[in-house]
Amino acid sequence: MYKLGRLLIPVLIFSLSCSGDSQKIPSWINEYIALIDYGQIESVTPDVHYSVLSDDILKVSVVFNLKNSVRQDDWQVNITPAFLPDFHWASHLTPTDKHIIGQHVFRAPAITVASSEKKLTLIPDLGLLKEIPLVDWYMDLDARSNKITLGMSKSKVQEHVLFVREPGAVFPPGRTEFGFYILVSDKKESISNPFRDAAAFLWKNWGNDAFQSMASGFVDLERYVEHTYNWAFDTWKESVWQEFTLNGRKVGAPVFIVNTTQSPNYPGEVNEREFRSIWNQAWFSSLRSASGLYRYARRTGNEKLLEYANKTKELALSFPQENGFFSGLIATEMEKVEISGKKYNRSKGWDTYYFGNSNRNPYSRNARVSPYHILDMSFTANQMLLWYLELEQDERLLDYAIRYADALTETQFENGFFPGWLDLKTRKPLHHLNESPESAMSVTFLLNLYKITKNEKYRHSALKAMNAIVENIVHKGQWEDFETYWSCSRYGSEDLVGKKIERNNQFKQNTLSMFWTAEALLECFYLTDNREYLNLGERTLDEMLMYQASWQPPYIYVRTVGGFAVMNADGEWNDSRQSLFSELIIRYGEELKREEYLQRGIAALYASFEMMYCPENVATKEQWEKVWTFFNEKDYGFMMENYGHMGVTSPGGLGIGEFTIYDWGNGAASEAYNRIVDHLGKKFLPSGINKTDKSSP
Repeated sequence: MYKLGRLLIPVLIFSLSCSGDSQKIPSWINEYIALIDYGQIESVTPDVHYSVLSDDILKVSVVFNLKNSVRQDDWQVNITPAFLPDFHWASHLTPTDKHIIGQHVFRAPAITVASSEKKLTLIPDLGLLKEIPLVDWYMDLDARSNKITLGMSKSKVQEHVLFVREPGAVFPPGRTEFGFYILVSDKKESISNPFRDAAAFLWKNWGNDAFQSMASGFVDLERYVEHTYNWAFDTWKESVWQEFTLNGRKVGAPVFIVNTTQSPNYPGEVNEREFRSIWNQAWFSSLRSASGLYRYARRTGNEKLLEYANKTKELALSFPQENGFFSGLIATEMEKVEISGKKYNRSKGWDTYYFGNSNRNPYSRNARVSPYHILDMSFTANQMLLWYLELEQDERLLDYAIRYADALTETQFENGFFPGWLDLKTRKPLHHLNESPESAMSVTFLLNLYKITKNEKYRHSALKAMNAIVENIVHKGQWEDFETYWSCSRYGSEDLVGKKIERNNQFKQNTLSMFWTAEALLECFYLTDNREYLNLGERTLDEMLMYQASWQPPYIYVRTVGGFAVMNADGEWNDSRQSLFSELIIRYGEELKREEYLQRGIAALYASFEMMYCPENVATKEQWEKVWTFFNEKDYGFMMENYGHMGVTSPGGLGIGEFTIYDWGNGAASEAYNRIVDHLGKKFLPSGINKTDKSSP
């Protein structure tokens, strides 16, 4: 059992040293912190040192010198704010007293609490984590008790993916050091955007150096794009490329998902992971990937790749519309095939095709009967507009988007939001996410359509929806979308939708809806020149950036800087969404003249290729080969969508996956690269040299 040394701040100011700093502990700390309780390890009280770094930043060092090993399940330092916050934010959920924020999810670790007059942020000292600690670090936020906890304990994964304490920690003899930073502010602009100070501090202290090191050791990203297209249209073509005839036209696209059993090197039978399908929705967008392929083929003069891109465009235009609405995927019937006494999942072929919708929803796991999803249709229609605006003025794309837009605006509620899902038959709104930030995707789509048509109906509808999101979502942090509850992390799907976790005073939240909202706010600013949209976009983007890795942990065995998490209840590093986010971060950087954003956006693009199996990714390649020993040069380009998904990693390959989603992996990353090159030029990206010693973490 750990013991608390209860130390009031006024006592600390006069009795504790400043770690060589001649400054006294500043009196302003009393306005923000009422009490710090430092725990003991066994009967040993820590030496606590304070260093004043600026008028609003204090560094705290906690040192134990132990004579012997100590078995102790938990050590804590508990901080009580000196004010009553009404805003609370932590980088992961801890819904009960048993839960903690495990160090596995220390991507940009911080806890912030604020009132209308004061803000307090705590950030672990990542500089002390250059080596894997013998006892893991953690954080916790208990809003009900107005208490912030930092500590050391073993942990284990519970739910998908939350962490709880686990007994069995052993503190070694000798020096054990723990540390954290205290950031405070009473400035109005700092409180109105409670994420900026923490994001800037993390990047300045760790992200910038990690970015510079990564950029100097990275090869030309074009080589990763070459691996992608060689993989999809050559070495893995038999498994990846799908081509068939619809309405008398040859259409095609890379399949939704392939796994390691479909490698040309796999010694066993193919076992397809999911139903064979091609998706056009907000997550897995074959049209988005094809636009990147089109850009690359146009730039390199590759007629064969251009043909593939155009066949995917034809496929998107072949999805039938019902009063303007349309499905999000096309799939084949599946069957179980028995071979040598074992059953394998196989497709019956494209002659058995049917149209359907994403089965990541609250109503059905059967894509054939899943409802229309407004978000998915708006994303796809917007991709059609981007193709029309930037690649070729195929009037069919514009006509398709207009038919959908006219149907979309008819669904808009009086309060400004668009529905979440529509019944397939009646096309009436269903019951979930009818007031959610998913509406932001429709805002961006309608504004792009307004640019082309100058039809005021689309502009009015878009701004009405944007204002609804601003008034109801942004400041509450209610970033709920389909992935928040109805993908792999289903915690809270039964009883938390639309509700905060009381202990944290936070919603379960997802980074996708932050992105759609930040994108829509920037578009609204461009349209109206209203600075408030830009300010709110910056706040939203900064909250999203608190899910971006700002350092290289020693316990994550691939490069991490720039990579993104999914949400505050999942375990991924380097998730593929970073390719979607990259250019938007850069655009904000250009608008706000902020170098940090430019670096973050480029780092996100680099991280988009980090999980690729190829010789350029030395550390990642080693991890792949420890798990899939048959991989060789024919598999270059294979790329899992993230790393450490289940909340655990190891140097032996734990954390590496077994599938590639082209449209949420290598194809999506390549699209982002080709789009950024088209918009900004290759000279915008750092031209690295392949240095093996710097390509490994």
